[in-house]
Amino acid sequence: MDSEKCAKIWYQSFLDLKQEASYIHLLQSSLDKFAAPHAHFEVHGMSPPDHHLSPLGELRCGVLAIQHAIEAEQKGYDAYVIGHFQEPGLMECRSSLSIPVVGLGEASMLYACTLGRTFGLVTINPAFLPWHRDQIIRLGLAQRAIGVRAVNTQVSTYMKAIKDQKIHQSIKEDYYREAKALVESGAEVIILAGGLPMLLLSRDNDFVVDKAIVLNGIAVITAMTEMALKLFRQTGIAASRQGTFAKASPESIQEFLAHKAQIIT
Repeated sequence: MDSEKCAKIWYQSFLDLKQEASYIHLLQSSLDKFAAPHAHFEVHGMSPPDHHLSPLGELRCGVLAIQHAIEAEQKGYDAYVIGHFQEPGLMECRSSLSIPVVGLGEASMLYACTLGRTFGLVTINPAFLPWHRDQIIRLGLAQRAIGVRAVNTQVSTYMKAIKDQKIHQSIKEDYYREAKALVESGAEVIILAGGLPMLLLSRDNDFVVDKAIVLNGIAVITAMTEMALKLFRQTGIAASRQGTFAKASPESIQEFLAHKAQIIT
């Protein structure tokens, strides 16, 4: 990061700052740890948070993420991060903003491809299995992805695990079991598909599955965002405007903001 240009980066969590305060505190501490000296990541929450683990909930929260992304640029933030592995609204955010937009799921999977030939995902709940399979297809990574498996947890499970070592260990064992199956099928890199397990299990520095890497997605998203911002400042390019991320018109953005309440209520 250019030492003469401090960066203020909006990190959008899909959890509530007060309800999940223990997680938010750990997340902010991790971002501070991994960030360059002149890059400051600010965690912003969402209310109501994404608790019900369904495509409908993802849609609602995606709309809020787009709203917050537009707000972030208007307030002078230098980059915007969707810190939710499913990253609903990523395409719309990138199309609406002139600053870099980085998604946790996309960044993790793309970087995993530089660490190994193949990767596998372990998600927090079976409800997300179809979603992650679609993510892999959209990224064009079907030939690199060995598969997607799931543990059966809820947001509340991780809140308890932050303070209870027995629950922490139980979750770790569940993820290890599913990751082991992926490694035996050929995965060289394991991605925990969610900020919650990424943060919780990243505290275990020895968490590997055979010789397969268990990717620390929080560290990855920090570095990828800083890289995107550095390149943006050097080249002026945040995204290709041909096709997928064609820039939304000011009128379209204003119309969205004027009617967003009708979309999410």
